[in-house]
Amino acid sequence: MTNSSTLYFSHAITRAPAPTVTGGLRAIDQGAPDPALFSSHHSAYISALQATGAEVVQLPALVNYPDSVFVEDTALCLPEGAIVMRPGAPSRLGEAVEMATVLPQYFKEIRYITSGHVEGGDILVTSKEILVGRSARTDEKGVAALREIVTDWGYELRELQTPAGVLHFKTDCGLLDEDTILSTQRLAASGCFADYKILHVAEGEEACANAVRFNDIILFPAGFPKTASLLRDHGFDLVEIPNTEAAKVDGGMSCLSLRFTKYPDPDPDTASYE
Repeated sequence: MTNSSTLYFSHAITRAPAPTVTGGLRAIDQGAPDPALFSSHHSAYISALQATGAEVVQLPALVNYPDSVFVEDTALCLPEGAIVMRPGAPSRLGEAVEMATVLPQYFKEIRYITSGHVEGGDILVTSKEILVGRSARTDEKGVAALREIVTDWGYELRELQTPAGVLHFKTDCGLLDEDTILSTQRLAASGCFADYKILHVAEGEEACANAVRFNDIILFPAGFPKTASLLRDHGFDLVEIPNTEAAKVDGGMSCLSLRFTKYPDPDPDTASYE
């Protein structure tokens, strides 16, 4: 694994939020998201990705899957290939099936989680290892199935525990550079990031921990000024994106895209691009 593969990407896959997003899963009812406002925020997110020079694949909405805008949970994209996840929420299993039809256009090898459950929101890929947090959506069998695949590709996987009451491991953390992780105090207190430099989100701003490094910018939810100032003081270039509607259905910055580099196909006649 090279350091650049965790920070720099040529492509991102997104999916438009469906009007049915109002029925999306949520741990706490904070009211239904406004579909029109959600779409506006989603457009701002896509624009931020495109501004880095990346090609953004914009998939159509899936009205039968209210949570399908959160594409990260459906797959793990690595330089060696893509792994189709097996979401722990039964209503989301079909989302992974839909994504599996798209990925062969961008990856030479596609593998599948066939036992247990794993969602991409519980997976943090760093320059050193793949961290996977067990949660209500990711179980022991799923982690074992994922370990078998990534070990075959030469990665080390470290299994951790997502804090109680937290939906996904990455709800509480985000990769900022090769050695630095943004984390909540409650997650960092477990010692899971002992080998990394940690920047803690400001007290009361725990909801911004799910920031995403994409090329030379940090995709960061708007409305968390103390943590934003901290990151800028450490030299990070932030693009603040409104996220109020996604947050109502437990969504953050990483949830909204699959990020990867598309390497040239050895036979251009067989390659398919969007």
